[in-house]
Amino acid sequence: MHGLWILLRAHYSARAPQLGPRMITVVIPTLNAETGLAATLSALVPAAVEGLVREVIVVDGGSVDATLRIADGCGARIVKTAAGRGQQLAAGAEAARMPWLLFLHADTVPEPGWEAEASKLMERQDLGQMPTGAGVFRFALDDIGLWPRLIEFGVAMRCHLLRLPYGDQGLLVSKTLYREVGGYRSLPLMEDVDLVRRLGRGRIMLMRSRAITSAVRYRRDGYLRRSLRNLSCLLLFYLHVPAGIVARLYR
Repeated sequence: MHGLWILLRAHYSARAPQLGPRMITVVIPTLNAETGLAATLSALVPAAVEGLVREVIVVDGGSVDATLRIADGCGARIVKTAAGRGQQLAAGAEAARMPWLLFLHADTVPEPGWEAEASKLMERQDLGQMPTGAGVFRFALDDIGLWPRLIEFGVAMRCHLLRLPYGDQGLLVSKTLYREVGGYRSLPLMEDVDLVRRLGRGRIMLMRSRAITSAVRYRRDGYLRRSLRNLSCLLLFYLHVPAGIVARLYR
């Protein structure tokens, strides 16, 4: 996979279709993400072949494992910042050169075929056939059993009723709209919810494609315990408890 990605990076400018404004910079924040990063980058290869993904930026917050070697071996641009997902995402967006941004977590893998739906969403917005907005994937976990399916159902209901996706569902947004709403803020937690609130319900577009996220943290912490903790932090954030306090409670 590494060799293929490097080859694509070296030659796609000449060989890939020219899609005009439908070109994406993928921004991936990392911190000791060696376990899942290669799979996430692999999922981007078909979109690079199509000329859709033109740039991948890995924004690292101080990894001490093989994260940077994997990113470099795959031909991604590496930006280094202090740890903190909000400021890492903001730094990646600032460095991006393409007109569209796709923010992905390092343990989240878009399922095959996502690029066709993403391309259609961008094309329709560019042609004025649909309102300007940000696309998010459906949430899925890479685990079997009842608990993962219950979590997925709960997330689906939250997104359907409240239009409130989390960062592990990805975010596909034009750079123009991203800048218009102020981008990611340097928050210690809830940077994804903060941005989605500023985008507003009417500009959140739920895609059919899934983003499959590692269930390691759920298995480690317990599905019920982690879900209740996430919900409690969300409630505190909406009650305007400072993000720093919410982050300490979360950890």
